[in-house]
Amino acid sequence: MADTLRVNPINCTGHGVCAELLPELIVLDEWGYPIIGPDPVPPALDLEARRAVAACPALALKLSGPNEPRTVRPK
Repeated sequence: MADTLRVNPINCTGHGVCAELLPELIVLDEWGYPIIGPDPVPPALDLEARRAVAACPALALKLSGPNEPRTVRPK
């Protein structure tokens, strides 16, 4: 099973580097903060996702493996 891309909204400062490096999976909201879907990273984009994580100036991006717990927000 593939990794899932996550953003820590507290650490994120809205540089937008992630969306420039990985526009297939990351879009920016009206304030410049990333919006990332819940789907796993496709194998064809794994290398690009790892580059985006490494390039994040705020260290706000993370690739979560399938066995790591996910945070669930109450509705």
